[in-house]
Amino acid sequence: MSFKAAIFDLDGVVVNTVPIHFKSWKRMFEEYGKSFTFEDYKQKVDGIPRMDGARAILTDLSEEELDKAATKKQGYFMEYLETEEIPRFDTTTKLISDLQKDGKKVAVISSSRNCPHILKRIGIFDSLDAVISGADITIGKPDPQIFLMAAEKVGATPDECVVFEDAVLGVEAAKNGNMRCIGIDRYEHPERLSKANIIVTDLGEIDIDKIKSLF
Repeated sequence: MSFKAAIFDLDGVVVNTVPIHFKSWKRMFEEYGKSFTFEDYKQKVDGIPRMDGARAILTDLSEEELDKAATKKQGYFMEYLETEEIPRFDTTTKLISDLQKDGKKVAVISSSRNCPHILKRIGIFDSLDAVISGADITIGKPDPQIFLMAAEKVGATPDECVVFEDAVLGVEAAKNGNMRCIGIDRYEHPERLSKANIIVTDLGEIDIDKIKSLF
């Protein structure tokens, strides 16, 4: 099967909104009397829908209260998003450009509903073939729904796609969807992403030929 499409997760792959997300979650959880470490963020919250993230820590709240907590976190995130710079990974945007020049379809996905807004702020939204956000999905990772939707939107089958992910649940979702996966280990714990086909510390280590070798 040939390589037809690349699907990039947003947070931690295209942009580094992780510090902003962590600060937003921490502020909200501490208001509920819960301590929240970066390790908690990586293991329990990173890469999944907001309600699931709230539920992972606030285990004693009703669905209604969880919704309020998740909404509060979103408010803090949007506040920081408008006032702080959104760092992007230049090696990722270069790879996206190289893939597009090679005729590959490129999609960006995120379990967050903020995905289109962030992509517009960093100026690449209009150049992408597909964008799938938390507003489009009904099931979170490790279910592959978000990746399968992206593949369908760009006209590719799962085995024609490669996914770029930095989160444990994201790698699992890609593999559950029968897609090749390149894991990006930004935490110096590559074993977290052991289900990926290739693990790198940055996408500057990857080129199109190396991706094609997976197919």
